[in-house]
Amino acid sequence: MKRLLKVISNRGYRFKVLTKLGFYNNLPDDVFLKRLYKFEMNKELELDNPKTYNEKLQWLKINDRNPYYTDLADKYKVKDIVANAIGGKYIVPTLGIWDNVQDIDFEALPNQFVLKCTHDSGSVIICRNKAELDINKVKKTLDKALKGNFYYYSREWCYKNVQPRIIAEEYLEDLANTDDTVDYKFFFFNGRPEFIYISRGLEDHSTAQISFYDLEGQELDFCRDDYRRLGDFSLPKNYKEMREVAEKLYEICNAPFVRIDLYSVNGRIYFSEFTFYPAGGFLPFSPKETDEKLGELLDLSQIDKTSP
Repeated sequence: MKRLLKVISNRGYRFKVLTKLGFYNNLPDDVFLKRLYKFEMNKELELDNPKTYNEKLQWLKINDRNPYYTDLADKYKVKDIVANAIGGKYIVPTLGIWDNVQDIDFEALPNQFVLKCTHDSGSVIICRNKAELDINKVKKTLDKALKGNFYYYSREWCYKNVQPRIIAEEYLEDLANTDDTVDYKFFFFNGRPEFIYISRGLEDHSTAQISFYDLEGQELDFCRDDYRRLGDFSLPKNYKEMREVAEKLYEICNAPFVRIDLYSVNGRIYFSEFTFYPAGGFLPFSPKETDEKLGELLDLSQIDKTSP
């Protein structure tokens, strides 16, 4: 009943629910994004002359449609691309890949593993003890995810044509930090790494921590207003190699903007993913003027527009 009342009374929430149900699939991307941006950011989206970081990511969704991004967004295909470019040692080992949930052989999987869909963002199941895993619940969650096209939710074009599949990966247990995974995310603007975003414990939004740092590890004076700050944080001993890996990975995609996500687990670096539109281009900065300052780092003038 509470959810129904929220659908009735909250226009933004109602728009998101109807989006998930496919009501707006036929809306042109620019029309859809202007409506969604208004609800998410509480202001109009300027696409003719974008100024802010978030506006420019929306512009890129419409105007930078390199077909190669589809392979880079595919969580299975990208592994071979990265391995061929920088070596297989940076790849989290794959335990299996399936077209549907009924084919998953849970008995053959180890006690700890990770399941995720290849075609979206967020549908991740982390199993730390198979004896405690609710397999039926996992199947329902993944089956629902397989039936969705992530592109329609916020028009992140690179996901539109990714083949929906499920992969199982080895569970990476950090012996120094067994409770939370730490992610290192490098922000590249026009080929330059400008800063990093380090997060801990993203599995649970209520306790997760995120902070932005310069490339030397000093915390920057802005943050996300929807997460607690991580604060003082010591970069890992292999940070220099991590930065070199990120720069090599950038050469693979050569996108106007991309975030390159890595892990450092027990002294080893692992590739996570290429993220072309962090937070879907609706990143809530604090202070708010950060959005425009970061927008100045991204030059769109040399980009050849591609037809939607």
